[in-house]
Amino acid sequence: MNITNLNPDADIGASAWLVELDEHRILLDAGMHPKREGRDGVPLYGKTGGAEVDAIAISHCHHDHVGTLPVAAKHFPKAHILMTELSYLLVERVLHNSVNVMTRQRDERGIREYPLYTHDEVDDIAPYFQGFKCNREVEWGSFKKQRAGVPSPTLEFFEAGHTLGSAGILLRGKNETLFYTGDVCFSDQTILKSAQFNDVKADVLIMETTRGNREVPKDFTRQQEVDRLVEAIHAAQKRKGCILIPSFALGRTQEILALLALLMREEKLKKQPIYIGGLGRVFTEIYDIEAHRAHRQHTNLKLNEALQLVVLEKGQAESMKLGGGKIFVITAGMMSENTAAHDLAVRMIGDERQSIFFVGYADPDSPAGRLKAAKPGETFVFSPSAGQVTKNCDLQDFDLTAHANRDELLELVGQVSPRSVLLGHGDADSRAWFEEKIRERWPKIKIFQPQPGKAVIA
Repeated sequence: MNITNLNPDADIGASAWLVELDEHRILLDAGMHPKREGRDGVPLYGKTGGAEVDAIAISHCHHDHVGTLPVAAKHFPKAHILMTELSYLLVERVLHNSVNVMTRQRDERGIREYPLYTHDEVDDIAPYFQGFKCNREVEWGSFKKQRAGVPSPTLEFFEAGHTLGSAGILLRGKNETLFYTGDVCFSDQTILKSAQFNDVKADVLIMETTRGNREVPKDFTRQQEVDRLVEAIHAAQKRKGCILIPSFALGRTQEILALLALLMREEKLKKQPIYIGGLGRVFTEIYDIEAHRAHRQHTNLKLNEALQLVVLEKGQAESMKLGGGKIFVITAGMMSENTAAHDLAVRMIGDERQSIFFVGYADPDSPAGRLKAAKPGETFVFSPSAGQVTKNCDLQDFDLTAHANRDELLELVGQVSPRSVLLGHGDADSRAWFEEKIRERWPKIKIFQPQPGKAVIA
């Protein structure tokens, strides 16, 4: 089995893996690197040798896993495009939003290569998307090769618990199997239930390593983090400041909204409007509409009914009065420039009454990462457009992640019992931790950390 890592960098970037199995080829994910601009952020599709790819399978609809799907479809025009049925309902909205963001970045920042694809190109490939239920085995190989007597490998999606529609992907060939975790969460979140990988076995495992550099405290519980968040909100509102919770529009926003709705229902927080972004509102409506089909908790909890959601209008984040204990659950989680989260943060960072609460991953090189790293009272460059700011606000970090912790992923290795493990989607120290621990516990397992564009025989 040949596997090529097409991520243009060795960190958490543009997820894309080319797998060659039984004379067939499949691309697992087609992400965009969140820290690179233009074509530098695109997977190394040119490293695929020019041969046909029979299928593209998407693990979930976060930008670092699906953001260059139209580019991949142009590279591999004969490929089927497969995903879960819930990702099928999300993917077009994600890609059309990506066109809007890239177009704005071209106009405001002069990135001439943007947009990498157009709204028309998204519409053109949409008829080739296929959505499947989890735990259903489907053939994905080329019909032409099957007519020539080469049987098709199969694919099966497994609930990953990370975000709506997320899945691990099991490939079965004639004699070999491969399992790709995508992004996975093994603990129940407020709104989504945990991953369902219980019976998966495979010869080769491609595994995310996001939290490999983060030790889980011995007595940690998610409920303790929720209790801390409640206390922090009360303290912020006592100061008459505001609370900003930067979050990704898909997944993190709905998780935090569900948590706030339940806390208000239990009278642990007062009922009040929650300010959100337009894209977050769109995905929240899909979460509500598809509640009966999603692998989730509180299926009768409709976020748009349980909460008074107020969508910020364009420019409102730069002008509205910041007081009275307002709560903002706003895109983007990394506080990227030209987002409401960035613009609100610029106004709040220097004000000791204001609070910024992080509930997920923030890349160290992003504005959010720089803010988290700054010491109280320190002056630092938040972003090129904002320039220098002084950190005086109340800043706290709550571990309400949608990623599996490292001990859970290590247990998955033992369960899957592969002959080979490929480590990806993590920084160097995270991958190094996993390699060390896997070697200690299972010395016969081959471990690969494939570099960008490099193929391994697993």
